[in-house]
Amino acid sequence: MKKALLYIFFCISISGYAQVTFKGIIRSDSSETKINKVLISIAELNIVAQSNEEGFYQLKNLPKGQFTIMYKLLGYQTRVYSVSLNDSVVEKDISLKQSFLQFPEVVVYGTNNVATDKTANTISQIDAIEMRTTGAMNLSDGIAKIPGVSQLTTGSGISKPVIRGLFGNRIQTVLYGLRFDNQQWQDEHGLGLSDVGIDRVEIIKGAASLLYGSEAMGGVINIIEEKSAPVKTVKADFSTRFFSNTLGNGTDVGVKGAGTKINWRLRFGEDSHADYSDGNNKRVLNSRFGGYYAKAGFGFNFKRWISQNNYMFTKSNFGFLMDTVQLKDAPDGRSSRSFDRPHHTVYLNVFSSQNTFFLNRSKLKVNLGMQNNNRQEQEGGNKISLNMLLNSYITNIVWTKLIKEKIEFNIGTQDFYQTNTNLGARTIIPDAKVMEGSAFTYIKANLKHLVAEGGLRYDYRSVETFTTGTINTDPTGPGFKITPFNRTYNAINGSLGLSWFDAEHFNIKTNFSTGYRSGNLAELSSNGLHEGTYRFEIGNIDMKIEQNICGDLTLLYKSSFINLSASGYYNRFLNYIYLAPSDKEYLGFQIFNYLQQNATIKGIELLSDIHPKKIKCLNWITSYSYIYGQLDNGNYLPFIPAPKLNSDLKFSFKNSKKISEFSVKPGFTYVFMQDRPGDFETSTPDYYLVNASASITIKNSKSLIQISASGNNLLNRTYYDHLSRFKYYGIYNIGRNVSLNFKIII
Repeated sequence: MKKALLYIFFCISISGYAQVTFKGIIRSDSSETKINKVLISIAELNIVAQSNEEGFYQLKNLPKGQFTIMYKLLGYQTRVYSVSLNDSVVEKDISLKQSFLQFPEVVVYGTNNVATDKTANTISQIDAIEMRTTGAMNLSDGIAKIPGVSQLTTGSGISKPVIRGLFGNRIQTVLYGLRFDNQQWQDEHGLGLSDVGIDRVEIIKGAASLLYGSEAMGGVINIIEEKSAPVKTVKADFSTRFFSNTLGNGTDVGVKGAGTKINWRLRFGEDSHADYSDGNNKRVLNSRFGGYYAKAGFGFNFKRWISQNNYMFTKSNFGFLMDTVQLKDAPDGRSSRSFDRPHHTVYLNVFSSQNTFFLNRSKLKVNLGMQNNNRQEQEGGNKISLNMLLNSYITNIVWTKLIKEKIEFNIGTQDFYQTNTNLGARTIIPDAKVMEGSAFTYIKANLKHLVAEGGLRYDYRSVETFTTGTINTDPTGPGFKITPFNRTYNAINGSLGLSWFDAEHFNIKTNFSTGYRSGNLAELSSNGLHEGTYRFEIGNIDMKIEQNICGDLTLLYKSSFINLSASGYYNRFLNYIYLAPSDKEYLGFQIFNYLQQNATIKGIELLSDIHPKKIKCLNWITSYSYIYGQLDNGNYLPFIPAPKLNSDLKFSFKNSKKISEFSVKPGFTYVFMQDRPGDFETSTPDYYLVNASASITIKNSKSLIQISASGNNLLNRTYYDHLSRFKYYGIYNIGRNVSLNFKIII
């Protein structure tokens, strides 16, 4: 592999390099006024430019090729174009339409940047500004605002995303363009990522194993880092936020700069939350959490080689409940952040290098990364009982060739090597080594009003476990069959989709795709008590591969008055892995076994966005989602979100040149009864929440200030969310919470 990369670099270095200049003028479509400070970005090249007072913009030293260009300015509709840079100078004048509506922008599918209507996949997104404006406490909480997306929670700090009823190792998280693993096999292990330093999060709904591999059978969470500074500028920002319910706070500061050849950035942040209170103002002891975050990035443009290199460090603490006895402990101070009680401590170190090599008529993307994840569990007495070290090494290589500017041909490989080592006194999963390799091909045809895409993929996976503590050394226990093993798995997956669109109003998408995964280490080798669950869990080393076939259909209509979308999906699972209770006990705890059976998950998602032409300040967004999950034996699947209706009215105003936008957004959420619980669940009644937010953006020639306030559960309702693990303790979800946010960019 090293020799191949060196050879590629040598060929690129000695080949000719034709520099391209891309420039133009940006105007308002209503008055022909030239617009300044419009951000022009080419995500694939990690280049951002800014128009001047004459509306003129210019990007130099660009490689030849087909790229997606985005033009964005607060108060105007974002415009996205596909541009061929084949001449030494390419000019493109554009006009922007004034609007406070935020229409979909460029999204990432695989390693390519595309407009949302130019892919058959259902992809939603939410940016970091919106997440903070709505009072999200963490990344999972923020993306749970998207229809079809929920969160499985253990209090307000520990949460993991749920996409169309699937979570954990059925959902792949992508960070810095590479697969990210944070020990998601356990229910009480949260995603553990912050919104510090990110631009937005994109959600691919449905099986996406073709371009992402195993564990993308339910969807993908793609975390997009903040954009580079505009060329020849240095930008700095500071933000702080406060949460009333948890007496929480968060602060981060960043600085970034860019020249014509290099870019760099630094960011540091922290957050800290005390225990939360429910709608009865009852404090939930040890639901506190907090963390520290650091990020650094350096990129360069060397002739035909574009490289972006990143490093991230986080340390996070999450308090948790071990049993009902803990609820009766004497409380400490209301604002205490002490972690003397049981808690998780998670350290993350992530290195990545994203590289694009532009060849004469094609391009090669080589992404490399290393992730170090140390998860510790202290169960009291300042003594570490669980201590797992997970090291992951990932490569993602894709070669892309554009054929006659209409057909895009991709061939690639993704490789993954991972080791898990137990360092503590207690073990939940065994020491293990996991290897994956793959080869795939993907073809996309871009016609005038139709995009057709599809491909095939082959994956090879090897899992080897080793003798580890009590998991493999108790011949008298119920899991005596759990022994070290070495197994291999093979899978072939594919995808085929169409997206038809007219010039202005309609977009119809249909997609059929498959996905797969093998059992995770807990499902294969569990043999013991899991704290906080009261369950003695037994794995099954003979499990087959879990596979699914997913079909979805999406209809979209947009006009100057209303945007409508309707999506329906059917997800059929073969050898679905699930946890089921038995009628046996061991050491006083009920035994649960991991089993397999075919299953079905299906649902619908509806969205209405009304923005009357005569009331330009009004934007009324309503969404509804419904999910149904059932095993073939008639039992319902656990952790299936209840049907949910959400409606928000947004009023936006532009009062002067200095105030770019002022908005107020009241809304409510109605969650229906979930009366189809899984084997070890209980039904949950319906409830509704009243929410509101307000924000103001003040902009001048030197700085931009954003201030927002939000209130969630303003009526202080007491309720159980069906995906809350605290409901088993009789603990309600969080009560009224008001958050304040301030950010300044200079």
